Amino acid sequence: MSQQDFGVIGLAVMGENLALNVERNGFSVAVYNRTPARTEAFMAERAAGRRFKATYSLEEFVASLSRPRRILAMVKAGKPVDDLIQQLKPLLEPGDILIDGGNSLYTDTERRVAEMEAAGLCFFGMGVSGGEEGALNGPSLMPGGSREAYQALEPILTKIAAQVDDGPCVTYIGPGGSGHFVKMVHNGIEYGDMQLIAEAYDLLKNLLGLNHQQLHEVFKSWNETPELNSFLIEITSQIFTYIDPETHLPLVDVIVDAAGQKGTGRWTVESALEMGVAIPTITAAVNARIMSSIKAERMAAAQVLPGPAAHFSGNTEEFIGKIRDALYCSKICSYAQGMALIAKGSQELFDHQLHLGEIARIWKGGCIIRAGFLNKIKQAYSENPQLANLLLAPEFRQTILDKQAAWREVLVEATRAGIAVPAFSASLEYFDSYRRDRLPQNLTQAQRDFFGAHTYERLDKPGTFHTEWVPIQEAGKASV
Repeated sequence: MSQQDFGVIGLAVMGENLALNVERNGFSVAVYNRTPARTEAFMAERAAGRRFKATYSLEEFVASLSRPRRILAMVKAGKPVDDLIQQLKPLLEPGDILIDGGNSLYTDTERRVAEMEAAGLCFFGMGVSGGEEGALNGPSLMPGGSREAYQALEPILTKIAAQVDDGPCVTYIGPGGSGHFVKMVHNGIEYGDMQLIAEAYDLLKNLLGLNHQQLHEVFKSWNETPELNSFLIEITSQIFTYIDPETHLPLVDVIVDAAGQKGTGRWTVESALEMGVAIPTITAAVNARIMSSIKAERMAAAQVLPGPAAHFSGNTEEFIGKIRDALYCSKICSYAQGMALIAKGSQELFDHQLHLGEIARIWKGGCIIRAGFLNKIKQAYSENPQLANLLLAPEFRQTILDKQAAWREVLVEATRAGIAVPAFSASLEYFDSYRRDRLPQNLTQAQRDFFGAHTYERLDKPGTFHTEWVPIQEAGKASV
């Protein structure tokens, strides 16, 4: 019996498309789905005439694979992954590799790596970005696990990943749960990107009064610039051209303004808080989705909490350019925050093994946040691998210095009009906090020492100090 090169468990859309991608690139594939009807439908339709082998039990599936077995699991994150591991472990042999391609929490992946390695097996947590189209035609892949085991996966992963000018959009990320950690941060940056675009749209539509055709033209022109050329800007321009066949209105105008989320943005914020990394733009994006979800409450509040009328009296074309500049500056800050979190994770969690320039490179194609300016991020880290923050890279520093007046003006006009721009604002606050050599937290430390004896440090001499504030206060009163 001939054995297959690769195995895929789970034939939902992502699993099917990745399986087809692997087979199209020259590898035979065994497939298994816990619902046999799904397997049968796949084999009869999309897999017909291709090098696939259908299996209907995990025993049959494992037996059909060549050694070392390379298995991609595309199942729901959480307990289903643990259940699958327990079912597969007795069937696998030392050296076999199981890849979790779902959006698992990286700490779960760390635990699973340790469990599988104790049994002589290899476990990879692999971030997969690009949606259905990317899975089929070339995603961005972020695999983390054993470096030695990666050598057995590399011939396949480099073929199925998106291909860009400097290679396939896959690299060995690092040990343990690093692949899922980087994918989590990728998704956090994605949250920030999407919220910033939504805020630009809000200003263009509700402050400047642009119609759907004008919105299409603005975003289309922005996508043609090196600063904002990206997948998300491209699809945004296309969205405004779609007319709803039922109402004959732009479809975007009849979609309920309540955004969903699957948890990766929240995980990014929680991880940043745990590691002490400021990511205010991404946090604002998560909060904006939460705020949007209380639609009924907001509709009631709108009746009793009026704000200023949105009115703009300046030059519309000039202000469109200023919104573009504000969007780009804010985007730089959002990516700077995400890369700072990856850098901290590399230090604290993954033994300094995450390479930020290479991570930026593999995001250039296939993934949702793919953008032209990722080349500049890659170059910044290539020129200075120890770069503390993207804001300090010469090109990004100069860009923000050149555009910050427009950025600030956009926020002023938004505030006057009562239009919330939380991610724009958070980005500017991040920049303004990062660039100042003196922040007001000296007062915070004094307050903490006053009420809790938490101590403080001084500017003029080393050491840790505590002051008995109350007696000093009382003495001051007595001398008056």
